Amino acid sequence: MFRKILIANRGEIAVRILRTCQAMRIAAVAVYSDVDRAALHVRLADQAVHIGAAPAAESYLDIERILDAARTAGADAIHPGYGFLSENPAFAEACSRAGITFIGPSAGAMALLGSKTAARRCMAEAGVPVLPGSPGAVRTAEEALEVSGEIGFPLMLKAAGGGGGKGMRLVGSRDELASAFEQARDEARRAFGDPSIFLEKALIAPRHIELQVLADEHGNVIHLGERECSLQRRHQKILEEAPAPLGDQLPGLREKIAAAGVRAARSAGYTNAGTVEFLVDDAGGFYFLEVNTRLQVEHPVTEMVTGIDLVREQIRVAAGETLGRAQDQVQLRGHAIECRIYAEDPANNFMPSPGKITALREPSGPGVRVDSGAYEGWEVPVEYDPLIAKLIVWGADRPEAIARMRVALDEYHVGGIRTTLPLFRELAGTAEFQAGRVDTGFLERGWTNPARPPDEAAEQAVVLAAGYHHMRESSRDPAETGALVNLWKQEGRRSLLR
Repeated sequence: MFRKILIANRGEIAVRILRTCQAMRIAAVAVYSDVDRAALHVRLADQAVHIGAAPAAESYLDIERILDAARTAGADAIHPGYGFLSENPAFAEACSRAGITFIGPSAGAMALLGSKTAARRCMAEAGVPVLPGSPGAVRTAEEALEVSGEIGFPLMLKAAGGGGGKGMRLVGSRDELASAFEQARDEARRAFGDPSIFLEKALIAPRHIELQVLADEHGNVIHLGERECSLQRRHQKILEEAPAPLGDQLPGLREKIAAAGVRAARSAGYTNAGTVEFLVDDAGGFYFLEVNTRLQVEHPVTEMVTGIDLVREQIRVAAGETLGRAQDQVQLRGHAIECRIYAEDPANNFMPSPGKITALREPSGPGVRVDSGAYEGWEVPVEYDPLIAKLIVWGADRPEAIARMRVALDEYHVGGIRTTLPLFRELAGTAEFQAGRVDTGFLERGWTNPARPPDEAAEQAVVLAAGYHHMRESSRDPAETGALVNLWKQEGRRSLLR
């Protein structure tokens, strides 16, 4: 087993990983940029190494700086978390050359599945359903127009070199295609350094269902059930749950998705933790979307229903151990839901809301978990993804999980910045969510502008006014006869006796 693991990430996921490292008695090394000197993951780690300036390209995305930090700290393995370098095969290969274990899949499997076009071909050959699309990347808007005639509209433009909603455009007609193609290319170039775009048939109002897989280096592949990830804004997830609330409308769908996901992992020679993602139409047809070759943001809901620590399993597999369990030993119990707490203003088109957290009250209680990289007094930086925490709840069934989610959301308070908490409070009370009737377009159709939370200063003024009124009108002096007493006068009388 490893002695020391460097966590090549920041924020809540770095905190999450280092806690498992410490539970396994493995020293955890944090890395940090200039603006993250006071970050929670730096405070909690056993050791911390500075890696550069605030821009990610000069710190968290700089392969040589990360490797130098690992050498300086004497780390024998690196966990990449999610985002940043987590799906970069060049980084995995560089770790191997440096004699440092990369906690994730091989560089070869990552390269195969990281290319959306190569992954589609691999899945089609393995018998996993794929949507009609271009056979490879298209180079020009004119070529895209030609290929679109074979696919039909609506269609989706997608970046071949990455995901996370970047470089994606929904196109409804030929007239929209040329402009959307150039926009998608520019965004893909900025996000991934690769402007390649491919075309894929678009499903209208599909569900986004994904399967968590685990595979070791000894040929064992299992799945840990599926997750519902349909609630999204700008093609990025904000709420996930496990298992997916499919009900009885689509009989046998879970089993079909599970079989296809395991087949996908085997066909790619995949090892470690990964997620096979699918789009599902209202008739129960499902189609391969992509493979995320890393730990997912939403992994805690799977941990809550399986009792399996996914980070621990990643570390064990990377150290050469076997999974240690067969598929029939994986038991799913209850239901779990995760709300991503972003420093964003949902009442203002989810605009980022960086700044100082002036107050923080996190919920607790049975079945409540908070994975957080925040603390009171911390300055949320503008340079990185605005995810600051995740609220995860578990219940014996979905209604109980939703009930606990509503209580936890009411307890949760973040002062000084806007967050997505008001959106989740409103969403939890809708009949559609409670019935599990959601799809990827749900928020865009009517939940992008929840009621703006009251201004913080105004809210404090109301609380102070209510307190003053209570003291003046409703307080009783226990030393007197029980008659109502004005506490301002009472305090004045006491001051005369001092």
